[in-house]
Amino acid sequence: MATHKIGYFVGSLARGSINRTLAKALISLAPADLEFTEIPIKDLPLYSYDYDADFPPAGRALKEAVEASDGILFVSPEYNRSIPGALKNAIDWGSRPWGTNSFARKPTGIIGASPGSIGTAVMQSSMRSVLSFLDAPQLNAPEAYVKFNPAAFGEGGEVRDEATAKFLRHYMEEYCAFVQRVTAANAPGHIGDLEPDAEKLSR
Repeated sequence: MATHKIGYFVGSLARGSINRTLAKALISLAPADLEFTEIPIKDLPLYSYDYDADFPPAGRALKEAVEASDGILFVSPEYNRSIPGALKNAIDWGSRPWGTNSFARKPTGIIGASPGSIGTAVMQSSMRSVLSFLDAPQLNAPEAYVKFNPAAFGEGGEVRDEATAKFLRHYMEEYCAFVQRVTAANAPGHIGDLEPDAEKLSR
């Protein structure tokens, strides 16, 4: 069976992030035909179109990593009922300059953990709007809003609770199948507007 390369983003910059722990757990439970590489975001400057003529190394590396991936997985907390600023900044870098949206046609998955009962539901709703605009197909079901229980996870990502492991394993199996379907159906074509909009370019 073919191996699909999955680039994944952790939306928190904290070393002890529970979403980094969740990412490790997802990787450990994923089907063997998915190969994972983290796409780092902590060294990116804030995006400005002033960089479009000459991207800094961190920006070029991010775009290259996204483009080299068959699919993208977002594992992120929710900050103030929305996308963490560092992750949104990374998405902005990956979608620019005009006509070089690196996320287009990449099958995506969104999942996140939170100590709260509603998990990361509002962040994920915001992400879906952004990814829809970027022409990035999304796994819509199963939805995965994880209420993080420290007792259920080891530091290395091992899952100690069988019900949690079963749910996360099912999510990754569905994501794997989604990546296979989308990559099999993808066809070449133009990405973005046929002609640049001067007003968009100067915002």
